[in-house]
Amino acid sequence: MTTAHNTTPQYPFTAVVGMDDLRLALLLNAVSPAVGGVLVRGEKGTAKSTAVRALSALMPAVDVISGCRFACAPAAPDPGCPDGPHGTGGVEERPTRMVELPVGASEDRLVGALDIERALSEGVKAFEPGLLADAHRGILYVDEVNLLHDHLVDLLLDAAAMGASYVEREGVSVRHAARFLLVGTMNPEEGELRPQLLDRFGLTVEVAASREPDERVTVVRRRLAYDADPAGFAADWAAEEDALRGRIAAARELLPRVTLGDAALRQIAATCAAFEVDGMRADIVMARTATALAAWAGRTDVLEEDVRQAALLALPHRRRRNPFDAPGLDEEKLDRTLEEFGADEGTDGDDDPEPDGPDGGPDGGGPDGGGPEGGGHPPQDGGPAEAPLPPEAELPHQQEREAPQTSQAPEPAPEPESAPQGAAAGEKAAVGATEPFRTRRLDVPGLGEGADGRRSRARTAHGRTTGARRPQGALGKLHLAATVQAAAPHQRARGRSGRGLVVRRDDLREAVREGREGNLVLFVVDASGSMAARKRMSAVKGAVLSLLLDAYQRRDKIGLITFRGTGAELALPPTSSVEAGAARLEQLPTGGRTPLSEGLLRAHEVLRVERMRDASRRPLLVVVTDGRATGGPEPVVRAARAARLLAGEGTASVVVDCEAGPVRLGLAGELARELQGTAITLDELRADSVSALVRTVQGNRKAA
Repeated sequence: MTTAHNTTPQYPFTAVVGMDDLRLALLLNAVSPAVGGVLVRGEKGTAKSTAVRALSALMPAVDVISGCRFACAPAAPDPGCPDGPHGTGGVEERPTRMVELPVGASEDRLVGALDIERALSEGVKAFEPGLLADAHRGILYVDEVNLLHDHLVDLLLDAAAMGASYVEREGVSVRHAARFLLVGTMNPEEGELRPQLLDRFGLTVEVAASREPDERVTVVRRRLAYDADPAGFAADWAAEEDALRGRIAAARELLPRVTLGDAALRQIAATCAAFEVDGMRADIVMARTATALAAWAGRTDVLEEDVRQAALLALPHRRRRNPFDAPGLDEEKLDRTLEEFGADEGTDGDDDPEPDGPDGGPDGGGPDGGGPEGGGHPPQDGGPAEAPLPPEAELPHQQEREAPQTSQAPEPAPEPESAPQGAAAGEKAAVGATEPFRTRRLDVPGLGEGADGRRSRARTAHGRTTGARRPQGALGKLHLAATVQAAAPHQRARGRSGRGLVVRRDDLREAVREGREGNLVLFVVDASGSMAARKRMSAVKGAVLSLLLDAYQRRDKIGLITFRGTGAELALPPTSSVEAGAARLEQLPTGGRTPLSEGLLRAHEVLRVERMRDASRRPLLVVVTDGRATGGPEPVVRAARAARLLAGEGTASVVVDCEAGPVRLGLAGELARELQGTAITLDELRADSVSALVRTVQGNRKAA
């Protein structure tokens, strides 16, 4: 756990260069925690974590009941607090905590641990609070939130929805309040976030490193100054931090007096409807954000500019329909909607309204841009800046990024620089994919023990109970019946008296559960001349795109190998980002001979390396080809040998047969037999075709 009050001063929030949208989103949550938190998306090395950690130092201190491990407020203590009832205990003031949730944290570390042995033998609820308790009335920060395990995501969703955390172990339960500001950072290249958790973040911002040399120089100079003397650097920025902290306090005080008029509310509703966001959470978040923007600007009325900025922060991540959609808003459409639903309602648009605040402008900044409210540029010498935050009216808006293009044929793309050597001179440019479809589930035979997912059968911490065993390390899920059965024969020897069961640690049994795991799905795609017919390759890309979407939904890692000409290329090393896989697939040109053996051998090498990195994640090889092998000496024999090499190591495989036309050679089926895998056609890959086949078989059985 990391809190705001450690020995080394945090990097000052006001010293962060650029990233105006990020700083504004964080400050709006500081003004109104009801906004619902921030998701920060961006490339690595863009100071996402630095800005988030610096926020905690600006948050007002909180009053807590002395000795309460759950940060109960003295004015309204939690009636169900495990440390209660509090009576007339003392009061202490402490800084707002920022608690970090590690990606690899256990469930007990997040929600807390309950001593089952004492609960069974003594009837005592011995509870050790987890990170959710530490974060109550503070900030819960998750770095790389998109890599968080599914079971932890579920617990976060429950706590965020109910404002409380429940810990239950075989009928013994503990509940405590857990209301926190959720802030997450992620690099989209490493995979997307589950839609359920994505919607829980009130605002989202995209960050990227500046391309301006002067601004990059300022970033480096300030960072070096901080690393050389953190305390001295923080002292240089103390005045700016105090001023910004005071502005946050003033905005919080003004917030209850801000009026959200009918005209602004109508614009909010119309905007959410125009962009077809799901549910009503977007409307509520936009309303709270617009109100916070008005308070931040020192006004008591919400203007159209507040609604517009709120839409840019609250809607981009809510209008995605699949993981291949890029977040973003059409700003021209946004402006048209605001104009259409604003003019008729009369929002005092004849004159520019004067703010209620003392700064003389709707942005709260003085005319000279000085102080924390101003819009001045940061200095280049590494010293304190004049303005930690530009006026929100001048903040650069996110660049418009249109949503998915995977189902449309793009303009012909040039061959990537990393294309394999020896491609045929008649190589054809990339074509677009057909519409993705729901695929049948492909899985790995047997029982694995990999990371939780939704593909293959595995022993997991969650799922149906299939047996019991002695705990291997810390006790996980208690198997109550097996524990009682183990303890029962020893009750007389242990001198049992009364109704309680005498339980020793050796009696404890944990449940063995079976669920599903995520796999490494490695695609090996034939991009040779035999696949180059435009209509055929579009169908193949549509099938692979559909499998990528399925891999995203089943929490798999994916990789992509293509082969054509005389070699094979690792187009995408194994990753959790299906977006990257879709982008590589869209740019894939075709042509040349069919070096099938090279593609299979490259797959063997990739799987060998991945097996050393993560031995528990089982691979599934998906070869998309018509089965032809040409080029080089004895291409068919070499391909068969490579296939048997993969089969000999127990690699589960599926061959998607792309052969078309009235005359079929069945070469893909022969490849599947060499791989000791399964062959399916493109038509059989569709889930609806499998369902129709099952219904037909069942109907025939009933008729018989």
